Amino acid sequence: MNEVVTQIADRVGISPDLAEKALGMMLGFLQREADDGPVAKMIEAIPGGSDLVAQFNGEGASGGGLLGGLMSALGGGGGIMGLGQQLMSEGLGMGEITALAKETIGIAKQYAGEEVVDQVVASVPGLSQFV
Repeated sequence: MNEVVTQIADRVGISPDLAEKALGMMLGFLQREADDGPVAKMIEAIPGGSDLVAQFNGEGASGGGLLGGLMSALGGGGGIMGLGQQLMSEGLGMGEITALAKETIGIAKQYAGEEVVDQVVASVPGLSQFV
């Protein structure tokens, strides 16, 4: 996984540790929100993708105290905006989050193929405007 994380960290301009956590959070979000078949193929195709989801999927995903409970009550796990809030709480700005989303999708296409990734993106409301 190091190669993928390093590639994202370099392109976005963030530390490898933060890139690893953010990538895990993004993949975990996609696993929860996207259609099961295509997203499973995509995550399995990315080297170390399943491990990152297992390691970071719980980060702010559910729980999150009162705010997390409110977000869940208002619409699932807060959707794409909830993910944005989680990434901001890790210290990322909007520009970095947008770059991270684009890089994540680009790497996913590199490993899983464009058709599979396009199905994943199309199945998550609002995602296409960020990638």
